[in-house]
Amino acid sequence: MKYVFGPVPSRRLGQSLGIDPIPLKTCNWNCVYCQLGRTMPLTLERGEYAPRHELLAEVEQALAACQPGEIDWATFVGSGEPTLHSGLGWMIRQVKAHTDLPVAVITNGSLLFLPEVRDELLAADAVLPTLDAGNAWLYRQINRAAPRFTFERLIEGIEMFRKVFTGRLWIETMLVKGMNDTAEALGEIALVLERLQPDHVHITLPIRPPAEAWVRLSDEAGVRRAEQILGKIASVSVPSESEARATRVGDLAETVLSIVTRHPMREAELLTLLNRWSADEVRQALQDLAGRHQVRAVDRDGLAFWSAAAMSFHTSRGDKK
Repeated sequence: MKYVFGPVPSRRLGQSLGIDPIPLKTCNWNCVYCQLGRTMPLTLERGEYAPRHELLAEVEQALAACQPGEIDWATFVGSGEPTLHSGLGWMIRQVKAHTDLPVAVITNGSLLFLPEVRDELLAADAVLPTLDAGNAWLYRQINRAAPRFTFERLIEGIEMFRKVFTGRLWIETMLVKGMNDTAEALGEIALVLERLQPDHVHITLPIRPPAEAWVRLSDEAGVRRAEQILGKIASVSVPSESEARATRVGDLAETVLSIVTRHPMREAELLTLLNRWSADEVRQALQDLAGRHQVRAVDRDGLAFWSAAAMSFHTSRGDKK
């Protein structure tokens, strides 16, 4: 399938059927920790990226292939920023018309300052914007947004959305060691959270290969500090140990490529996720895809992750540009 993948284990949403309306890597941010690599170039305008009717047909096909209880959420999560798709609101409403599953949108939140984007996301059951910094300078250092998407616009957009959204607003904060895991940085984030009033804050860690090799996970002290400072609504969100299954919609190679394009994974994770096929079949599919230059292994601290070959990861630990 081209636009739908999984269900895959989600840190926040259990078994999530991923719906991707955006080509790799269409985004207006270039986050230092992004598991999809660097954004080159940044995308500034919304557009009709994935054909909406083709995407909806794939959703229907995937839902029909799954057993009851096999999926917890239908989740719009792009190979970039899903709100850049101008038809996102229509797609959310159509998916909800075809299933009783709750619908989530994982977004950086940068376009919520636009009234039309806020209106489109009102149809979702949960919206998960990103807040990695409590000031404009650190926001630029971590998220590296296009200039028009300022820190002030980000906060104002989420705040305006909070006032009208009746679903669940879950903020995501990615901790990067030495950047936003200090007491000062976390205190500034906590002040912004008081203004935004989210239902929950998911503290996450860059456990998959980050765009920049120098990015490091916050240590245990940093994580505990974040939990304490960000308050009772905050919790550390770690990857599920996966009773995930991948549907047999499409062939194995297509399924592998679809997954690692959105979620770079170690081979052991893929073998667990794709256990409807044998380990030898999965390994052969990886070798075939690598031979066609569609996937490659990315090393981070001695761990090899399979990713789409088109992803751009920097390798120098000392370069923070």
